[in-house]
Amino acid sequence: MTYSFLEPYSFNNELQLKNKIVMAPMTTSSSTPEGDVTEEELIYYLVRSSGPGAVITACAYIGSEGQAFPNGMSVAKDSHIDGLKKLAQIIKLQGSKAILQIYHGGRMSQRQFNGGRQPISPSPIRAERKWADTPKELTEAGITILISQFGTAVKRAIEAGFDGVELHGANTYLLQQFFSPHSNRRTDNWGGSIENRLKFPIEVVRHCQSVIQTHADKSFLLGYRFSPEEIETPGIRLDDTYILLDALIGENIDYLHLSVNHYFQPSIVGFREYKKQIPEQIGQYIDNRVPLIGVGAIKTAEDAEKTLRYANLVSLGKQLIIDPKWVQKIEEGKEKSIQTAINLSQPQDYHIPENLWKTITQIPNWFPVKEH
Repeated sequence: MTYSFLEPYSFNNELQLKNKIVMAPMTTSSSTPEGDVTEEELIYYLVRSSGPGAVITACAYIGSEGQAFPNGMSVAKDSHIDGLKKLAQIIKLQGSKAILQIYHGGRMSQRQFNGGRQPISPSPIRAERKWADTPKELTEAGITILISQFGTAVKRAIEAGFDGVELHGANTYLLQQFFSPHSNRRTDNWGGSIENRLKFPIEVVRHCQSVIQTHADKSFLLGYRFSPEEIETPGIRLDDTYILLDALIGENIDYLHLSVNHYFQPSIVGFREYKKQIPEQIGQYIDNRVPLIGVGAIKTAEDAEKTLRYANLVSLGKQLIIDPKWVQKIEEGKEKSIQTAINLSQPQDYHIPENLWKTITQIPNWFPVKEH
């Protein structure tokens, strides 16, 4: 059978992917304590980058106080460029495009990963997590510095040879915190109305765009990942997200990337409306104004094709960890040989960094596993 996701894809800026499959950004917690890329990570990406049209890396923090994970990847200093350069080269070696995802954890950052520092956020409102600290409210000067840090991170990604950068505006991190009525209770120009809550992510996009125009080729991508809803009250709802998407499209973002648990997910708040799923509604709203990457529990070729009903590209996460040759097996008509669970007795078969392997084995039901 011929699948449309195996066909090439061209962005408006002329960057071309060999197919419509993208490796999703997934945390590995496998960099050094200083945020440098490790040999383990290079091997992990080498094994998985031969099939997809593009690989989006695990999120790299733009400032050392913004780490939400142990042993995260960093783009906060010039000293990290050499390691990131190796990573970009590894990903591109077999024809995939390399995209560096960048983020700041904001109030989701943890003291234990950040030298004991109190996290920062638009407002001193604690995240609804058992472990969360009450964050320190950002000053006007602090906001300006953060915008600059995002731009500097993009410049480092360009110098390292990446084909694009994805701004991580999802999963309740800092960009989303400014947009959210739960975490942003400011009364100045950076909060209050939805227009003011939009200001920080849009200023970050504009600054990053200006860095790209100055330092990169025309084909360099700037993408934006977003969560369409929040479970908190008050929180982001779908109508808010439509306003965000319109603003991002108005800034000529190169693509948008959903962050949901299932490619046909119903609402996660209030009464669940099963007749029309959130990703499909978003795809219809965007209406091909910019490319949309769909994601969420995509395991089979049929899942990927269904995702393309509303999206332009398909993002695979866990499935490429379980079977790094997923794309090639479909290309070769060997779909029946695709692995659907991790064999815990054969860790050497997967080339998964030790820290990620420990997490997979320790969290029940996170990955499908078999004992032998």
